[in-house]
Amino acid sequence: MQDTLSVGYTSAPPFIVENDSSLSGINVWLWKKVADDLDLNYRLVPMAFSDMLDSLESGGVDVSINPLTITSKRSKVMEFTHSFYASNSTIAVAERSSYQKLLSYLKGFFNQNFLKGLLVLLLIIFLFGLIGWYFERKEDQQFRKGYRGIWDGVWWSAVTLTTVGYGDKTPKTRMGKIAALVLMFGGLLFISGLTASIASSLTVTQLNSNPDGFHAFKERSIGTIKNSSSNSFLNEHFFKDIQLFEAVVPGLNQLRDGEIEAFMYDEPIMKYRIQEDSTLAKLQLLPVRFDVQFYAFGLAKHNTALEQMVSQRILEIMETQEWQLVLNEYGLTEL
Repeated sequence: MQDTLSVGYTSAPPFIVENDSSLSGINVWLWKKVADDLDLNYRLVPMAFSDMLDSLESGGVDVSINPLTITSKRSKVMEFTHSFYASNSTIAVAERSSYQKLLSYLKGFFNQNFLKGLLVLLLIIFLFGLIGWYFERKEDQQFRKGYRGIWDGVWWSAVTLTTVGYGDKTPKTRMGKIAALVLMFGGLLFISGLTASIASSLTVTQLNSNPDGFHAFKERSIGTIKNSSSNSFLNEHFFKDIQLFEAVVPGLNQLRDGEIEAFMYDEPIMKYRIQEDSTLAKLQLLPVRFDVQFYAFGLAKHNTALEQMVSQRILEIMETQEWQLVLNEYGLTEL
């Protein structure tokens, strides 16, 4: 083991928080505690997230104190300590205005299927109105002659079809009554089908515009962190439009500016960023959790002696009340 360990890190609040020239956060506290107890000499090396992983794989750094997700792919090229925190990924979206919600509702209401059904409905009303007028046109009391009588027939047809039943116009002839029976029973079935179609369309639109499900975003523009567990998870689940970022803040900024439709990454990190940055106040996390992750420190491959010592000390620290107080200080609780 080297006399002085190279310890790589990148900003990942609340686990690693950079304040001017000082570092704080859950992982910083935990590493300092472990290093002091084991009398380890080390130097901290700030790095970009993807560069840190590459350097850890090649042996350029000895340890990464970032909250690295333990995966089978990473385990082939690096060692992991015992996990000290379990988390999950979630979805950040921009809050929609009332105007946007109204437009989304109207778009779902006046869709192609609805307009087709409305056109058929109008044709039925006009056709039976014309039939009713034809059979009742000699009855001067209810259906007038000429084009005004056609309007009387259309009015009667609409009232009958919608089961309003004002009773101001009723057929008197045998054929008029037969036409009315066909209109009433046939119209009842048609209106039921049209209502079901509209309800189904509105439900689908609501699910797409206010998604509560992970798969609702598959066809949308999604942002996440390069070389992260979330990125691998999205690729494995066939997401098509994925934009990669080196850090969380640039991705959330693009989400705020409308350049992407959602940002998917670790829930505690995004939650902390949104709470601490007033410019991100209009972003919200959906109640969607996926890709459960176990955080650990990463070490260069085959550095098993150091990994065993650090893992043992992490387990001992996690059993103390002090560890729970540190988590609570940053607003975290165990899953």
